[in-house]
Amino acid sequence: MTPQTASAYARPAAPFRSARDTEYEVIARVTQRLAAAIPRREIDHPAFLEALFNNERLWSTLASDVAEPGNGLPQALRARLFYLYRFTVAHSEKLRAGSGAADVLIDINKAVLRGLRGEAAP
Repeated sequence: MTPQTASAYARPAAPFRSARDTEYEVIARVTQRLAAAIPRREIDHPAFLEALFNNERLWSTLASDVAEPGNGLPQALRARLFYLYRFTVAHSEKLRAGSGAADVLIDINKAVLRGLRGEAAP
């Protein structure tokens, strides 16, 4: 066996990731960044605003996906996710105006993460 052949069979370059795994990873990353920015929002407001924007962008993408006619999720779940998108946008606007608690956005994201992992609500 040549060195090139041996390296080709050694192990894959990247492990297989399902769409669900990828969604989980993206939501977790955005949630971690937002959670880290919340306690520092007064001393590093631009970082907080960036984390808030990234969370809104995440939810905008999720809303676009659940609004697609070919989306395979049950209609009731799609409606709830779209409602959470609208809530997230409205609540983020309040946060930018200086009112409201940002932790609710973390709670929403964590609930979605639990759902992606098939865990029951606490």
